[in-house]
Formats: sequence, C-alpha cells, structure tokens
Amino acid sequence: MGEQQGTAAGGAFDPRPIYQAAVDALNRADWARAAALAESLVPRIPPHAGVHFVAGVAALQLQRLPEGIRHLQLAVHHNPNRPDYVAQFARGLAMARLTRESVVAADGAEAMTPDDPATLDTLAVVYTQANEHAKAARLFERALERSPGRAVSHFNLATSLTFIGELARAEREYEACLALDPTFWKAHLALAQLRKATQDDNHLARLQAMLAEASDATARMYLHLAQAKEFEDLGDYPQAFHHLSAGKAAGGEGRGYTTARDAVVFDQLRALFAEPVATERGFASDAPIFVVGMPRSGTTLVDRILSSHPDVHSAGELQNFGVVLKRLSGSRTPELLDVDTLQRAMQVDPRVLGEAYVDSTRPGTAAKPRFVDKLPHNFLYLGYIARALPNARIVCLRRNPMDTCLGNFRQLFAQTSPYYDYSFDLLDTGRYYLLFDALMRHWHRVLPDRVLEVEYEALVDDQEGQTRRLLAHCGLAWDEACLRFSENAAPVATASAVQVRSPMHRQALARWKRYGSALDGLRDLLEAGGISVD
Repeated sequence: MGEQQGTAAGGAFDPRPIYQAAVDALNRADWARAAALAESLVPRIPPHAGVHFVAGVAALQLQRLPEGIRHLQLAVHHNPNRPDYVAQFARGLAMARLTRESVVAADGAEAMTPDDPATLDTLAVVYTQANEHAKAARLFERALERSPGRAVSHFNLATSLTFIGELARAEREYEACLALDPTFWKAHLALAQLRKATQDDNHLARLQAMLAEASDATARMYLHLAQAKEFEDLGDYPQAFHHLSAGKAAGGEGRGYTTARDAVVFDQLRALFAEPVATERGFASDAPIFVVGMPRSGTTLVDRILSSHPDVHSAGELQNFGVVLKRLSGSRTPELLDVDTLQRAMQVDPRVLGEAYVDSTRPGTAAKPRFVDKLPHNFLYLGYIARALPNARIVCLRRNPMDTCLGNFRQLFAQTSPYYDYSFDLLDTGRYYLLFDALMRHWHRVLPDRVLEVEYEALVDDQEGQTRRLLAHCGLAWDEACLRFSENAAPVATASAVQVRSPMHRQALARWKRYGSALDGLRDLLEAGGISVD
C-alpha cells in the first residue's frame, strides 16, 4: 500500500491484499465489491488516502452521494497533493448539485496541472455542469491530446466547442468521433443540429444506411431524429414528421409517462398558493433575474439579450433553486419535485431559502451585479421564488401554442431529467402545455405585477420596443448592446446554442403551419382546452 500512513497494530494484519483487490475491483467497474473491500479496511488500519479514494469513487458510482463525498473528502485531507483525488471530490460535489463547492475544488485540482487524461476529463465534466464551458473545452482538448483515439473524447470536446460558438471546430470533432465509432449515436444528431442541411451537403445517405441496420431503441431514436432535422432543413415536412414521430416513439419506450403524474404537482402548487403570496420575509437581493416559460419558447433569446447588458451575467439553466428547496425542505423522496417536497417546503424560512439559493450560485454569478437564471421549468417554483426573493425579477416567455408544442416535440431534451418525459409524444406535449398555461394564469393572480410576460412573436416584430420593456422591468438602464445579442460571446449550453449566434429573424415563426394536417390532433386538443392557436 504505497500511501499507507502507518501500520496495523501488532503487525499481524496485512491490509495489502485486500487493498489491491479493492483497486482491481474499481478498475473493472465492480463498484459494489470495491466499496465493500475498501470500507472493510477503514476501521482496521490507520487513515489511508487511497482506501478512502477507492471507497469514495465506488460509492459515487453506486449513487451513494453523501458516503462518496465523505470518503473523497478524507482522501483529499490525507493526501491533498493528488489532483485525481481532488477531481473526484469535485465530481461528487457536482453530482450533489453543490456547484460552487465543486468549482472551488476543480480549480484547486487544475492548479496542480494534472496530466492524466482521466483526471482532465473529470474536471472538464465538472466545469461543464457549472456552465464553465470555455474551461471545459480547454481541458477536454488537453485530455484528447494525451489520449487520442477515444471517440467519447472527441464528442465531449465538440459539445463544449458548440456551447462556446466554435462551430466549425465542433463539426470536425463530431466527424472524428464518428470515424472512430460510427455507432456513437448521439454524435449523428449533434452533427445534424449543428448547421442547416442542403441538397448538396447533408448526412442523409449515411443516416439511412445506418438506420437500416439499427436494432436497439437508442440507435433508432438518434438516427430518426437526425433525419427529421435534415429533412426539415430540405423542406420535406412529411418525411421530417415521419422520422420525428418514429424517433420520439423509440425514445419514449419504457418511460411509462402519464399526464396525470405531472397534473398532481400542478394541482398541488395551486392549492398551496391559493391566495396572494406574502413577500416581506424574503432575502433582499435583487441580483437574480429568472427567465421562465415552456422550453423552446424563446428563453435563450431573452437570456442573450439581457446578458448583453454590461451589468448582467448569464448563469445558464441552473438547477440550483429546486435543489436548494429540496435540501431545505427535508424531503427524502427520490424525486427533485413532488407533492411531499412542495408541502414540506412551505415550512422553509423564505429568507434562508433566498440567501441559500443566491449563495449557491457563487462565485460564478458574482462578477456582475445581476445574473440570469434561465431554467425554463422554474415556472413551477414561482410561488417559492416570490416569497424567498421579493426583489428578484421574473420574466415568462410565451410563444404561439402550436409552435411551442411542436418545438418541444422536435427537441430531444436531457433524458435523465424528470421535467421532459411529456415531450416524447405530441399529444402529451399538448396536455402539458395546458397544465403550464393554467398554472401561469394562476401565478398572475396570486403574484400580481411580479411576472412580465414577453411574447416571442412580439419580440421578433418589435425588437427594440420589447427590449426596452424587458430592461425596464428588470430595473436595467437602456444599453444598445442588448440589440446586438448575436455578438454576445458568452457560452450557450441549451438547445438554442446554434440559433442564438445569429441576429433576429422570422424563420421560426408559424413553423407549425408547414406540417399541415400532421398537427391537426394537437390543434384539436389545444382548442378543446380553451387555447387559441392563431
């Protein structure tokens, strides 16, 4: 045991075979055995950084986060000069949504100038989760230089390059990924989304050949969705919708989603906040600006406009508010947002919640006086946000309901997120929109004058007038830079990462009409729910 910091009492017990067996189990991804062996050594030997490291990494892989973080913290304590130990500690903190702490730890590991690809890759992932995409790209590139020939390394680098707007380099890296592993399915969709396909320059032949051989649902999902994007670019909407429907059906297999599951949460929110919300006990900070709404409704565009202002930082789509609320609520259910969490959260001190949320965004949001948190689904938390942060500004994006629902159905969102299961079926997406619309009307009633609604179409038609209205609501002085949002160099880690690099245009308006009768069922559902689609 190269790092043992003492010997066993009496010299009778030799821990080395057990330690080596634990390391071997870790290296072959036998997480349960690695954890059991390492943990069996902890009470029997003096403190040993390596034993805690093995136990910590294995615990993280087993989703035992508190245990993993505790072991890795001890590993770092007993050997603070190992960047791989610090990197895994940072990874554990990131997995626990302790973003600020994870970045501090990652910065410490990076300062040791690690050279091994695994550590560089781990740190890059931590920075990605903290929306530090320029740092992530730099580390992914260093990892690739030291370990060429790994498809995943090219994919990770390409993704970070996309987020920071280096699209030509990103395209080369995605192609390099596929040259090494043509079955790296998600790279096919990423390539299709990177730019507009043309008759002379597209990937359809390759995608069709691979789809003919694809058997598993994941492959079919990515290959169909990539073709849907490219057929839409070419104006072949019947083919686009065919592949879109097939891809989403493949992705939705086994999810067991029902609208009723989400309706329970929406109903509970209206019941808990039945009357106008009191705000006198909250945290007084005016730093946060929340941009909410249905995904694909223009939230990224508004974020880019606001963060073009010299006083505003774009923090991206932060999970922080929901994570802090869950933690302070004391709820032990596995879901981030459920009825138990909502009920318990009503007892949380609003000031403590507001301060803990703002603190959780630091240091990343501290460089400028204001910051934008543009997680669209924060619309679910508006009652809690209003109580906890009475001076925070809230902006809700609205878009034509048909375009909104089609946009959600067209997009493959984060598959591990609990928020987006509705989006694998077009009519489920419409039903979710009805829930959203009813909740937003409720928030306007119990949060009078707190939420500014901005219509995407109005923003496109009257960019300056709507921008002035937006800045005034947020308490920001007029600045011409907000009209030049496409020049904003800040990273974008959303589905609109490519689109917002271009100036305002009208190409996405009334996209739903191009699909003709394929969307008749959605239109009937929305109109039956009282929604005007025109």
